[in-house]
Amino acid sequence: MKSKEFETEVIHGGFDSLRHKGSLAPPLYQSSTFVFENASTGEKRFSGEMEGYVYSRLANPTVSILEERIATLENGEKGLAFGSGMAAVSAVLLGMTKTGEHILCSEGVYGCTFGLLNLMKERFQIDHDFISMDSAVSIRSAIKPNTTLIYIESPINPTMKLVDLEMVATVAKEKNIPVVVDNTFCSPYIQRPLDFGCDIVVHSATKYLCGHGDVIGGLVVGKEEQMKMIARTTQKDIGGIMSPFDAWLLLRGLKTLPIRMDRHCENADKIAQLLKVHPAVERIYYPNDSDFEQYTIGKKQMKKAGGMISFEVKGGKDTAQKLMDSLHLIKIAVSLGDAETLIQHPATMTHSVVPEEERAKMGIGPNLLRLSVGLESWKDIWEDLEKALNKILISVKQ
Repeated sequence: MKSKEFETEVIHGGFDSLRHKGSLAPPLYQSSTFVFENASTGEKRFSGEMEGYVYSRLANPTVSILEERIATLENGEKGLAFGSGMAAVSAVLLGMTKTGEHILCSEGVYGCTFGLLNLMKERFQIDHDFISMDSAVSIRSAIKPNTTLIYIESPINPTMKLVDLEMVATVAKEKNIPVVVDNTFCSPYIQRPLDFGCDIVVHSATKYLCGHGDVIGGLVVGKEEQMKMIARTTQKDIGGIMSPFDAWLLLRGLKTLPIRMDRHCENADKIAQLLKVHPAVERIYYPNDSDFEQYTIGKKQMKKAGGMISFEVKGGKDTAQKLMDSLHLIKIAVSLGDAETLIQHPATMTHSVVPEEERAKMGIGPNLLRLSVGLESWKDIWEDLEKALNKILISVKQ
């Protein structure tokens, strides 16, 4: 059957109501285990001779609908669901590397991904390097004989720096190295890395895919063979699986993803323009800003610029924290992609685990703030921000 438009698949993908007693909404199969018709059926399901559900750590009907839907949305062959974004990242990195190998990473990554990479190096001797990935030459020169995986965030959290996905995938294919992309900041509505030749996409589904701040989850999409390998190893045996209820909530949240993303992006465009010209702001990092360093890359691989803005205030950590404490509508909280506008201080929050020297290399200074622009009226968001910015401007001048 011909695939439908994104806005249709996000509502209907992976679900046939006739297979679920005519239920319009995907049912919640809140069951830990499944009954076999007889002993022979149990044996055949365990051996793989017969399809069917056995135990919800291995597969669950509600979770399966979500996995099929996200695979469709990312133009992939198969999806896997996990209990958190880091469970998804861990399953992929541990499942696709072994002792003595090397992972090549984008210049910056989420703080907990940074921690995981260091743990893998210390405990399992799986090494890694961070590079800017700003040219094919720099990537080729950084690939080692034992490099077996390339891991990218684009946009990079929290600097918003972009990586040319097609360029990286082209270089990686020369050496037959799989490319993994964390697509959390964009969602498949804005960017689909597999379309640019990358191999695996990971998401913290907690963020835009859920959109309501009430689920912790992770998703992975890739080729069927790769996904089956991860499913039968690091997903099954480490066990960081998604609960049926969280999958059900995500299926509900996904239905409004395009509408929500349009509003996030529209609001972010307006707020970014206003931040850029405010005298208390030193610099903004936003893909749709014409002065943004990777502006042309964004236009090439992103449908829109997304709802995330990072900006530096004039002053240091104290000034940044004073701004946050002066806000009322905007909430101080980590995470992103919720209906509410959120702000956080990466150096002391999401990336505090990263040593100061490494943070500096990543472009994370003490005056950097990350703003997840929500769905409220942009006028109210800006009113709150402007008052706080004016307040710190007075203190900077003093």
